[in-house]
Amino acid sequence: MREFAQILVIGGGPAGSTAAGLLAREGFEVTVVEREKFPRYHIGESILPSSLPILNLLGAREKIEKHGFQVKRGVFFQWGPDEWSLSFNELGDTTAYAWQVVRSQFDEILLDHAAELGADVHQGVTVRKIEFDRGGRAVAAEWVDSTDSARSGRIAFDYVVDASGRGGVFANRYLKNRRYNDRFKNIAAWKYWKGTGQLAGNLEGATGVCSTPGGWFWVIPLHDGTVSVGYVSNRDRFNERRAELGGNDAVYDEAVEQCPGVKELLRGAEAISDIRLEQDYSYSAESFTGPGYVLSGDAAAFLDPLLSTGVHLATYSGMVAAASLSSVLRGELTEGESFGFYQRMYRRAYERMVLLVSAFYESYRGKDYHFYHAQGLSAREKDELSLHDTFLRIISGIEDMEDAKEAAYDLVVSDLTGKRGGDRNPFNHLQRMRDEPVAPEKAVDGLYLTFTPRLGLMRVTPTR
Repeated sequence: MREFAQILVIGGGPAGSTAAGLLAREGFEVTVVEREKFPRYHIGESILPSSLPILNLLGAREKIEKHGFQVKRGVFFQWGPDEWSLSFNELGDTTAYAWQVVRSQFDEILLDHAAELGADVHQGVTVRKIEFDRGGRAVAAEWVDSTDSARSGRIAFDYVVDASGRGGVFANRYLKNRRYNDRFKNIAAWKYWKGTGQLAGNLEGATGVCSTPGGWFWVIPLHDGTVSVGYVSNRDRFNERRAELGGNDAVYDEAVEQCPGVKELLRGAEAISDIRLEQDYSYSAESFTGPGYVLSGDAAAFLDPLLSTGVHLATYSGMVAAASLSSVLRGELTEGESFGFYQRMYRRAYERMVLLVSAFYESYRGKDYHFYHAQGLSAREKDELSLHDTFLRIISGIEDMEDAKEAAYDLVVSDLTGKRGGDRNPFNHLQRMRDEPVAPEKAVDGLYLTFTPRLGLMRVTPTR
C-alpha cells in the first residue's frame, strides 16, 4: 500500500471503480481500498441505458457485452388496474438496451478494469479512521486488513472519494449528516428463483414492476437462468404482517398470492435462496462535498429501488466526480468551483428520481396520471416531449446524461463511439443538441462538463 496518493477512493463498487478508472486514465495517482474481496454479493441487478455512454467513456463496455449478461430492452408495468410496456427502442437505436446483471460479476469487471487503467486497487482493506487537519480538511486514512488486524497502515492523500456505499464512512461516522426520507420508510424482501414462467409483455429481458395492495414486486431475469423477485412494502405494514403471520417468508408468500402476475410467474418454480431483507434505505447526505472530499454513489444518497436507479446514480456521480477532481488537480478550477458543480449536478439527478418515485406511490389512477407527474420533472422543457417520452427518458437515466450534455457549450464526443453492431456515438439520440449551439446559460454556474481533449470542467467563454 502506498503511503500517499493524489486521490484515495474508498469503495470498489460502480461509483468507486468509475471514478478511479477515469481519474487513473487522466494520469492521476489513484489508490482504491475496498473492504471486501470481489466477487461479493450485492443487490441491484437492473442497469439503465444511461450506463452505455459511461461504460464507453471508461472503455469497459466491450467487456460487459462479452460477458453475456441478460439484455434488457425495457420495463413492463402492472400498476394498479393498468398494464403497459416502455421500450428503450423509443429512445433511439443506440440506447435500445441495457442489461440485467449479476452484480458480483458486473462489479468485479468494473473494478478490475479500473486497475487495468492504472488505479492501485487493494481489496480486503477497511478504512477505520479518517484524519482531518485543524481546518477540517480530510488529509489521511488509517486502514486495516479486513481479515488480518496485524496488517495496517496510514495513507495520506490530496483528495478522497467516499464511495463506501450504504456504510457511508464520511456521512455516518464523521459528518453525521445523513437524513432518511420519511416518505420511503420501506422494507424490501427478495428471493432468487429458477424454473419460473414469464410476465406478460414481449420486451426481451424487461424488468417487471407489479403492484399489490400492500406494495409492489420487482421481477428481474438474469443470464444464469435465475430470476430475482423482490417485494417492497411499507415498513410498519410489513412488520405488522410479520408479527401476525409468523415470519418474513410468510409476508412474502402472502404478497405473492395477492399479485396475480407474480403468482403465475412462480407457479411450479423453485426458490434457490433464503429470503433477504433491507430497510431504511432511502436517504441522502445534506452535502455531497467538503474540504478535500466528495461523496459518491450510495455513500451520498440512495433511493427506493422502484426505478432501478442505484447503478445509474453511482456511475453518473463517479463520472462527474472524476471530471470535477481532474480540473482541480490540473489547476484549471478552484476546489470550491468544481465541488459546487458536482454538488449541484448530483443533487439534481437524485431529487429528480425522488419526485418521480413519489408520483408512483401516490396514485393507482393509471399510467397517464404517472406520466403527467413525470413530465414536470424534466430539467429542460425546451423540447415538446410527449408525456410518455418524458417519463421514459427519466426512468432510463437518459435525462441526467442530457443534463451533463446540456451543460456543455461545445461538447465533442467522437471518442465515445461504440463498437458493437454498428453503434454510432452513444449520444446520437441527442443529435439535435450537436447540430445547434448550446447556449452558455445552460452551463451550471458558468461551468460545463467536457470529454475532450481531456475529461474535466470548463468555463463558459463570455461572448461580446
